[in-house]
Amino acid sequence: MSLLDEENIAILRTMKQHGPRNLLGIARKAKLPYTTVYNRVTKLEGQGVLKTWIQPNCPKIGLSRAVVLATPHPGKEIFTREALKIPGFWLRIARCIGDCNGYYSLHGIPTASRQEFELYLDQLLERGLLKNYRIFWVGDTKFPLTNFDYYKPKDRTWKFDWKGWLDSFVTSRAKPESSKQSSQPVSFDKKDLIILKELVKNARTTLADLSKLLSLTLPAAKYRFDRLVERGLIQEWVIDLLPYAPQVSELSEVRFDFKNESFMRGAEPILDSLPIVQSYSPITGLNSITTRLYLPRNEVSNLHTFLSLLVSKGVLTSYSYLVIDPMTIQAQTFAYKDYSDDSGWNYASREYLKTIDNLMPKWNKTEIELSPQALPSLSLKL
Repeated sequence: MSLLDEENIAILRTMKQHGPRNLLGIARKAKLPYTTVYNRVTKLEGQGVLKTWIQPNCPKIGLSRAVVLATPHPGKEIFTREALKIPGFWLRIARCIGDCNGYYSLHGIPTASRQEFELYLDQLLERGLLKNYRIFWVGDTKFPLTNFDYYKPKDRTWKFDWKGWLDSFVTSRAKPESSKQSSQPVSFDKKDLIILKELVKNARTTLADLSKLLSLTLPAAKYRFDRLVERGLIQEWVIDLLPYAPQVSELSEVRFDFKNESFMRGAEPILDSLPIVQSYSPITGLNSITTRLYLPRNEVSNLHTFLSLLVSKGVLTSYSYLVIDPMTIQAQTFAYKDYSDDSGWNYASREYLKTIDNLMPKWNKTEIELSPQALPSLSLKL
């Protein structure tokens, strides 16, 4: 919080609106000297406070995203985690506790293989690697920048307006939908995916680095990057900065089950504005939104009351609450290596099950070792 002064907030807001790559352009739009912007961004990145990355438009590259809530049998927790990772299409995985005492995982599955992935989970159930599971296919994820309107830089204090937020949810209704960006698959190749993968790791990866990686000239790398933007393969620039100290904060995943679609669609702009919301995704086929929340631990009881009141006032029919253990977060980019320009995405169901069967005897002999861990550098990527 000591770094969240007015100039840094102005820089972050400008980066979110215009993208984080052109610091000279950011300086002009934020009306700050270029040296100030460069030094401040370099300092924030160097201290690990600020990360920037992209959210790729998964439908346009033929991927569908699924959230899996997996409950392992007691004593088989690590085996369950590894089984969820065997299809290389996992994106994030972490231990969780709450409505599911096991694992929260996010996957980017080839759209044509959605049913095969669900059958794979069923096979994990039959083989005794899962006690039970639930799967939700989710739509586009939004990553709003923390709303600094609730922050006073001089006092270094936050305001959590629970009553005002409750009133907003109760009175909100859906507005007419604006024209949405098409998410139909577009033409792309393996080199495009490699560029996207590098930008998922770091949105400020330079064109010079991309040109070396792909053995392209600098103009050719710039042309490919510009084409990715034009075709909408970059869904969103993510400004990854946690506004509260991890030592005194809680990371959770909350599913809002709305009374009807009107309430759900009306809630989206409200979620955009809450300083506790890291990301949110609509769940396909349900009037539900799954939301990643991050807030100071002394506000958690207010959150619980807030969720209960949303149900009692008829906005929600129910909700699901999971606490995510940040010590266990694992993440990777989408499975670009499983794509070829000749045959598209390769999802090898039988090979995954063979791997499971071959590893099960070894897993059963494995001793689980405890090891001390330092507090991780959290990221919105989960």
